[in-house]
Amino acid sequence: MIIAGLSGSLRRGSFNTALLAAAAEQAPEGVTVRQLTIADIPVYDADLEAADFPAAVTALKDAIAEADALLLVSPEYNNSIPGAFKNAIDWASRPPADAARVFSGKPTGLIGASPGNFGTTLGQAAWLPVLRTLGCDFWTAGRLIVPQAGKAFDADGKLADEKVASRLQSYMQGFAAFVRARTSA
Repeated sequence: MIIAGLSGSLRRGSFNTALLAAAAEQAPEGVTVRQLTIADIPVYDADLEAADFPAAVTALKDAIAEADALLLVSPEYNNSIPGAFKNAIDWASRPPADAARVFSGKPTGLIGASPGNFGTTLGQAAWLPVLRTLGCDFWTAGRLIVPQAGKAFDADGKLADEKVASRLQSYMQGFAAFVRARTSA
């Protein structure tokens, strides 16, 4: 099983990119998490879409479409979705005729880390209408929010909190089972 993992942060030392790396390490046997990036995705511009569709967007779309599932690892900015992350997903849904190939029925999970006390609760809630609109098969049985992420990761960006690591392992096992049930049906 291949899970396309996408961190919504551009920051070096990002807790969410570190959480994605930890999710890849915690993936059950037989599951590979391909860690993707949004770093090369330009700001959406319909003129650019019409004139010269960006190769980075095509590569992202293809990686998501070819994977068995999608794992979004999202920071929370101003109680919502980070603009750069939303922009990348907006690009991946273009042109509209191709959005179904990328997202429709795609088993999708959502996790996130934040230095704040509430984790990414509101940011994850903000993703729900987007995932619904794209037709993703969103896994609702599991939830992983990492508050006070500065305490959960060490100076090298490795997940150091054993409770969070255990919750992440459980999340990845549950998500993989969800994906297996969806893709074998």
